[in-house]
Amino acid sequence: MRVLITGITGMTGSHLAEYFLKHGFEVYGNYRRRSQRVNLEDLQRADKLNTIEAGVAEVKVIRQAVDRQKVNLIGAELTDPFSVRRLLAATEPHYIFHLAAQSFVPGSWNAPGESLHTNIDAQLNLLEAVRDLGLDPVIQIAGSSEEYGYVRADETPIKESNPLRPLSPYAVSKVTQEMLAYQYHKSYGLKTITTRGFNHEGPRRGDNFVTSTFARQIALIEKDLQEPIIHVGDLTSRRDWTDVRDVCRAYHLLVEKCEAGEVYNIGTGVARSIQEMLDLLLTMTTAKVKVAQDPARMRPSDVKLLMADATKFKQRTGWQPEIPFETTMLDLLNYWRTHV
Repeated sequence: MRVLITGITGMTGSHLAEYFLKHGFEVYGNYRRRSQRVNLEDLQRADKLNTIEAGVAEVKVIRQAVDRQKVNLIGAELTDPFSVRRLLAATEPHYIFHLAAQSFVPGSWNAPGESLHTNIDAQLNLLEAVRDLGLDPVIQIAGSSEEYGYVRADETPIKESNPLRPLSPYAVSKVTQEMLAYQYHKSYGLKTITTRGFNHEGPRRGDNFVTSTFARQIALIEKDLQEPIIHVGDLTSRRDWTDVRDVCRAYHLLVEKCEAGEVYNIGTGVARSIQEMLDLLLTMTTAKVKVAQDPARMRPSDVKLLMADATKFKQRTGWQPEIPFETTMLDLLNYWRTHV
């Protein structure tokens, strides 16, 4: 069974690559020349990473360079339809996990056009290539809980039937991706399944995300590389955090057990405030730390509460989150202790 992971150099993509390699799949992923690959360093150290400098190489040349015992990185730019077609023709995957995106919500405020272009066009090229090549993979589309946007207090925990009221350009792009997936399923029979993933965290999380920026600042303070002040934004918002390793199990179950054309929430059903998350991290250090609000970290509008009702997904797959939030945060902090 062949698995293609777009966005394989990201936190979730890298964990997913390790997961499927360990479970005996052939694993492929795309990368861009300028992309950071620090999240794949564990695979590199274990000699489990095979990088194929594809460029304009023919499909048969790429196939000859494949190592089925390793994770195969293939150069491909998802906003280039010809590059995407070559990637899919070379890999002919049974499962596609489409994780690649501009996924930083505040970044979408600064560059809304780029966020929309990157997220929408990349998926459009992927779906068109699948259709044009006559492939028949199960395609997971990574949506987001941010699609729900403004949620009233009486609408939690949030079901898939809840209205979508996106509050950021990123969220709008994810709603569009979801609608594209649905349209291609209905129009052309593509086996698309969309996940509205609530926040997932763990080692390798980019330091522009709130859990990771706090953990990184603590690690810097512990080594006297930053003054003992943690700079924060709004601490009142509440989020439903799942460990990324639990999410990897969920994605595997999704493509094997869930129904094409459907949407599934993935989350724990427990909401914690950002203040609670920060307080938990501070119990894991002996450093004396002050907290200061940074106006630059505030958003024009923010989603105040996201808490999943994942009953639909759990009933279909039997999935349950297994890793405690405390373990997730400690593993994240320890990751930064070795990376600053």
